[in-house]
Amino acid sequence: MNREWTVTGPEVCDETGCRDGTPIPMNDTVPRPYNFQITRDYSYWTISNLEVYKIVKATMKNYALPGETITMNPSGYVPPTLESRNDTAVESHVVPGQTSSLSYTPNKLTGGLDSPPDVPDDTELLKRIAETNTPQSTVKNDLVKFNNTIIMNDAETPKDGPAPVNIPSPTTIGRDVLYTPNHRISSSLLNKANTESSGQIYYDLLPGNVNGGANKVLPIHNINTVTVHTPVVNYAWVSDDQPHNQKTVPDPTRAAIILERPFIVRIPTTGQHLDASSYPGYGNRDYAKYFRIKQVLFPFDVYTADRTQFIPSNTWVNIPVNQLDTTFYLPVWVDEGNYTIEFRNIAENAPASFTEQPDANTNLTHHVASDKINVDVIGRLYDFHVTDVSDYNWEKVFRKHPGSPEPTGHSYWTGLQSIDGDSRGNFAPFVLPIRPGSHPEQGFRNAAVKTGYHFKFDLKTKGNMFGKQDGIRVTPTFSFISNDGSSRQDVDLYYHRGQERLIRIGSPQDVEKRFVVLNSRLRNVPSIELSDTARYQYTYELSPNERNRLTLAEHMVQMANQTSRQKTEIGRYDWMILTAPIRTLIGPKTNIPASVNVDRANAAIQHWYGEYSLPADVYAVPKGTDLEPLARQNKLDEKSDTFLKNGYIVVNFNIESLRNGNTQTPHLQYIHAPLMNQWQLEGFNRLPAFNNNNKRWPLKDGDIVFYHADQSSRNDFQSQVPH
Repeated sequence: MNREWTVTGPEVCDETGCRDGTPIPMNDTVPRPYNFQITRDYSYWTISNLEVYKIVKATMKNYALPGETITMNPSGYVPPTLESRNDTAVESHVVPGQTSSLSYTPNKLTGGLDSPPDVPDDTELLKRIAETNTPQSTVKNDLVKFNNTIIMNDAETPKDGPAPVNIPSPTTIGRDVLYTPNHRISSSLLNKANTESSGQIYYDLLPGNVNGGANKVLPIHNINTVTVHTPVVNYAWVSDDQPHNQKTVPDPTRAAIILERPFIVRIPTTGQHLDASSYPGYGNRDYAKYFRIKQVLFPFDVYTADRTQFIPSNTWVNIPVNQLDTTFYLPVWVDEGNYTIEFRNIAENAPASFTEQPDANTNLTHHVASDKINVDVIGRLYDFHVTDVSDYNWEKVFRKHPGSPEPTGHSYWTGLQSIDGDSRGNFAPFVLPIRPGSHPEQGFRNAAVKTGYHFKFDLKTKGNMFGKQDGIRVTPTFSFISNDGSSRQDVDLYYHRGQERLIRIGSPQDVEKRFVVLNSRLRNVPSIELSDTARYQYTYELSPNERNRLTLAEHMVQMANQTSRQKTEIGRYDWMILTAPIRTLIGPKTNIPASVNVDRANAAIQHWYGEYSLPADVYAVPKGTDLEPLARQNKLDEKSDTFLKNGYIVVNFNIESLRNGNTQTPHLQYIHAPLMNQWQLEGFNRLPAFNNNNKRWPLKDGDIVFYHADQSSRNDFQSQVPH
């Protein structure tokens, strides 16, 4: 600062004295430092804490999951991005404003004589000038950029950094981001209810965090429980062989299974389980994929359908899961009677020791669905045929030579079909009934059988008809068919016995006993049948004492030569019961499984022999005709018009099997079973070819033989008397 002043000049002395001299001007420049502080307000934003995470994976634990744990990696997930810059130094955030040069020229200071001027203090003035020439500071924030959006801007701004915006609130990820489908529950896992679930989600801290923590693992709450319940159903079915059920009283509650016939078991994989409205995925549907195996147990022996594999009773049989129907074959030695077939469908996760529930395992403690089907094993009554007629006109049909017992092999069967309706191999005219037209030789085409001649017949049964009290009941009835075949009517038959005249067949007076000899000359019973029957009798029917008295060989000889040649009473004209003495056993003897009793197998098919005839002098009247009034009028003799003569008396058989001597409740029916007609199954023709009068004989099931109503065996013998 420039100053001016004066100082006293040197004394000037004169005469007057000394006096100050002329003032001398003085000046100088006085430096004056000034110090002052200029304050500028500023603000900026820094990051105190910044943590952003991304999902890495999630894990879940539950009994039902593979290995009880699964890992779910994000799918379709875009992790957030983060960019940040952070510096704690103020210098990194604030650039002070630079004061521009100041221009200030103070006034020259003038003092007095010997009085330099004081230098004034211009601090306030200069500070005001500096304030005016100093701009605001430049600031910048830390940087935060989230998902490419600037949250905290680090651009330089005067005085105040811009306020940051909020990081967007997190959003819920999509339902399929942490999702892995199609996890298969291991087939080794047992059913279990409400198994607990837990989970964890893993987060990684993104780069760019500021004062952040570490990667995090957080629990997942409120995960539902899981119930493992492998469903199986069992609504089994067994075929009911009604077309071959000959029982007199079929059991409607049981499926009929017939000896030596196939039958079907059906084990579906579909059916009702739990209610689908309460348990989605269950309901009425196909559960095959949950089955390990299907099984059936028969309480009796069976074969596979092709009879190549024998399955002993009480054996669990595996059935392929996808096989709906399986056919089995019932061997003949199975006892007739009621049985229960068991079924079980085993879930793929069943333990070695399991429990079962009928129909469906709706209770998950069970791993098997079971079922039971009641069945009735039933035998057969079949193969009736006439094997001989003693009328001499018919000898050549049955014998190779006159007077010879050697058979031709011809017999008259029910029809052209065998037991199950297949072709038997016989041909016309060898079908029943024996009637005009049945004789194969041209000269005998109109021949029937003369009364008094018997005809031999036999038939077979299968099943438990080998007991001592078992038998076959044959009930003859009679009809009259006119010569031309135009009419048929039921008739009563009468005969004479000694002095007793006109005894009606079936009346209390009809006490004529009838007998059969099993091993008669013209019956041709095979010797093997006799020996097999004798062996069974010896083993199972003789008492220990009886067996001690003779050997098996001796008993067999006795059977062939004595017992079988004795007469066996079988009944009357209006009823017959074929009994054990005229029965042989003809069951299978080869290829019998080791576990099967060969004697029981041989006894399983029975051959019954019988014969029948009408009296030589027999008289037919319309059924129900009362002969007493005519007899009182003495109008009855053999030539009376009351008796039907111009035609044929037809013998008709009703055939039933009797078990254990029970005559009140026949076991099987040949013709009149409610569900089937074996007579028809074997091909009996109710509408035969036209006869010589261009009419069809009016036939009925069970018709056996046409007898001439006006020809008797007595005529044959009388014609041979010499005269």
